[in-house]
Amino acid sequence: MSAKPRLKVVLCWHMHQPFYRDLISGEYQLPWTYLHAIKDYVDMVAHLEAVPDARAVFNFAPTLLEQIADYAEQVQGSLKDSSPIRDPLLAQLDKPVLPASVDARLTLIRHCLRANRLRLIDRFPPYRRLADMASWLEQNPESMLYVGEQFLADILVWYHLAWLGETVRREDARVQRLMDKGNGYTLHDRRVLLEIIGELLSGVIERYRVLAERGQIELSVTPYAHPIIPLLLDMKSAKEAWPDVSLPLLSQYPAGAERTRWHIQEGLNTFRRFFGFTPNGCWPSEGSISDATLKMLEEGGFRWVASGESVLGNSVAQTTELRGLPREQYLYRPYRRDKGQLATFFRDDGLSDLIGFAYASWHADDAVSNFIHNLENIAQACKDRPDSVVSIVLDGENAWEYYPENGYYFLRALYERLAAHPDIELTTFSDCLVEPEKMTILPHVVAGSWVYGTFSTWIGDPDKNRAWDMLGDAKRAYDRALDCGKLGEKQLVMAERQMAICEGSDWFWWFGDYNPASTVSDFERLFRLQLANLYHLIGTEPPEYLSQVFAHGSGAPTQGGVMRQGKAG
Repeated sequence: MSAKPRLKVVLCWHMHQPFYRDLISGEYQLPWTYLHAIKDYVDMVAHLEAVPDARAVFNFAPTLLEQIADYAEQVQGSLKDSSPIRDPLLAQLDKPVLPASVDARLTLIRHCLRANRLRLIDRFPPYRRLADMASWLEQNPESMLYVGEQFLADILVWYHLAWLGETVRREDARVQRLMDKGNGYTLHDRRVLLEIIGELLSGVIERYRVLAERGQIELSVTPYAHPIIPLLLDMKSAKEAWPDVSLPLLSQYPAGAERTRWHIQEGLNTFRRFFGFTPNGCWPSEGSISDATLKMLEEGGFRWVASGESVLGNSVAQTTELRGLPREQYLYRPYRRDKGQLATFFRDDGLSDLIGFAYASWHADDAVSNFIHNLENIAQACKDRPDSVVSIVLDGENAWEYYPENGYYFLRALYERLAAHPDIELTTFSDCLVEPEKMTILPHVVAGSWVYGTFSTWIGDPDKNRAWDMLGDAKRAYDRALDCGKLGEKQLVMAERQMAICEGSDWFWWFGDYNPASTVSDFERLFRLQLANLYHLIGTEPPEYLSQVFAHGSGAPTQGGVMRQGKAG
């Protein structure tokens, strides 16, 4: 082993999906939570299980944990006593009679094409043939009269087989038998596949908990429904990094500090309910921070948070003691507020984005070699600072659909080679904490997010601003209902959670002309549904504008559903 200090490297994977469930009906509007659970969340934990010397941090959004648990309960209930599955796509696996009308069949076929064509469809010849036929049927719907139930059953099975994790495909004999069969799937085959999905959903959270108890991984959390906290606290904070931003008519989010405390506390409560302990750390939604945000997170009991490099760059540029330093001299260290003790780590945007966006098209060995070479260069540049920490932070799900075999070879080689490297130490943020006096003071954090160091992904566009104004109207109606004291205990709990869901960041992410029209349509409709549900839960008639589409989008369609390849937040 090398005698010189090893470079500390933290791989932090953020696990997060929007809240797709209609709280009133219980029905899921989009299937991405369970699909990512059976593909990415099981694969990500399996790679750590296979490489015991590797370490990493996994950050969970509380609403994701709740959705996974709800799906697991639904599937087990369906298998046990035929209780309904409230996801229209997943429910088809266990239905003896598949849709009969032409429109319903076309809808099912379209859903079974929402996958990356190169990596998830063309990889499997039987699925590719079905997809080719399905694409033709979309263009020639009059020919649906000649489509039988076997075609629907086969494309439904192959869609779910393609969305299974690579580790599941390689290790589960039942999956291998289904794939070898290729076509002609029976109702029994579909039920076997549903049983596999149910087992994966029921066991995945526990697998992370076991690794955390073993000390191999650190688990952290995001405030409950993934809100942009700096904007809840002060809408004008968007001007700190983007002075010319056009803000909504809503000048200040009503009782934003109170809502922020609720999201922080409820996020911690939810985390403890699933994992049994209180986490040390937090990846704030979208890596968005400000001075006020850091103060609140510290008051919430967190010991560390992480954010984006661009936020640090903007802040360093306004700090006399740090301005002008080379990047490697200011990036790889923890910071704290003056008189604060909360450690803030900033991700290496370049290295994180290589994994999120570039390496998918590389040979896995070449990609890992390049990644390690970059780390070795950093180690050399930081050789006089033995406490240097390189933070790699990105989504734990969205990039892998673009990699061959769901990133299997890349991730396995990455963990194995980093764990064995004599000059690199895979570690966690908690293990990199030092005494407050050893941290660098950052007098002022320029409010921003991991994306460009600004909030431009969530505010400033006319559609995004309109959404904030609609949210502000709903919050004021919610406050009036609370002030009147007319909500019963159960109604209050439901309304409180519905309010939080409406405050999530993802609705604003997808609004804007540059986004794909089909995806904007999905999220625009779901946002209006969530707002309308809030009005119903507080006993107030929803405003007429919630019946009208306000965002359309015009960007190119995504390859597979609503993927945000490699995003961090």
